[in-house]
Amino acid sequence: MTDTDTPTDQAPEAEVIAFAPKPEPVRQPRVLSIANQKGGVGKTTTAINLGTALAAIGEKVLIVDLDPQGNASTGLGIDRRDRRCSTYDVLTGEAPMRDAILETVVPRLHIASSTLDLSGLELEIGTARDRAFRLRTALAAVNNGGSNDYTYVLVDCPPSLNLLTVNAMAAANAILVPLQCEFFALEGLSQLIKTVEQVRTTLNPGLTIHGIVLTMHDSRNNLSNQVAADVREFMGRKVYETMIPRNVRISEAPSYGKPVLVYDLKCVGSEAYLRLATEVIQREKELKAG
Repeated sequence: MTDTDTPTDQAPEAEVIAFAPKPEPVRQPRVLSIANQKGGVGKTTTAINLGTALAAIGEKVLIVDLDPQGNASTGLGIDRRDRRCSTYDVLTGEAPMRDAILETVVPRLHIASSTLDLSGLELEIGTARDRAFRLRTALAAVNNGGSNDYTYVLVDCPPSLNLLTVNAMAAANAILVPLQCEFFALEGLSQLIKTVEQVRTTLNPGLTIHGIVLTMHDSRNNLSNQVAADVREFMGRKVYETMIPRNVRISEAPSYGKPVLVYDLKCVGSEAYLRLATEVIQREKELKAG
C-alpha cells in the first residue's frame, strides 16, 4: 500500500459540508386579522380575550395593535408612557417588530402596542410601492426559530377599511370577523366580504374568512336571536358555534387593564372566550388536514 492509499481519519471538507444537518426552517405563526369596518362590534375585546384564552391553553400569542386609539394596548395594561416604540415605527420602517413588542400580565401573551401616530400613517407611506405589505414584511421576521416563537398573531384592526386594515388583510392567513347581534349586522358583513374578495384578488390570494363570531348576544332578546339565526343561514359553517354573551364583567375588565379571563375567570364571558379559542384551534387542525 502506498502513502497515497493510506486511509485518513477525517472526511474531506466537502463531504462534511454535504452531510451537515440542514437548519430547520423558521416556523411562521398563523396570522388572524380581527376586522370589521363597523365600530363597537367587539374587535378589540375579541383580540384581547381570544389572545388570552389561546395563551391559557398553551399557545404563544402576539397581538398587533393597529388601531390608532390603542385600546388593545390599554386593555392589556400597557401605559402610554411605555409605548416608546409602536406599530407606527414598525410600519414606517423605523424599527423591527421585535422592538415594539411588550410583555403583558398574561404569560405567553405579548403585544405590539400602538399610538395616535398611526392615524397619520397613510400620509407617511401612501405613495410607497410596498405600502400594503409593510405589516407582512415585519411579521415575516418576528420568529427566529427559537423556543419563544409565536404560534398565533392576532391583528386588531381599526373600525374602517383604510390602509391599516388593508395591511392587516395582506399579512393575514385568515380574517376573524366579530359581528354584533344587531339589526344592521348583515349589511356591514356584505361590505366586508367584498373587501376581502378585493384583497384576495389583488394582494393576498390565500386570504380566507376563518370565521364569524357573534358578539354581545342576549338570549332573552328576540332580535338578538333572530340576527344570530339570519347570520347562520347566510354564512353557514363560517359562523362559530360559540357566541359571546353580553356580560358586565367583559365590559368592566378593560378599565382595570386586564382581560376578562384575568379579571374574572369564572364569569360567562371568560368561559365563552375559552370555548372560542378551542374552536379556533380545531378549525386550524381541520384546515391542515385538508
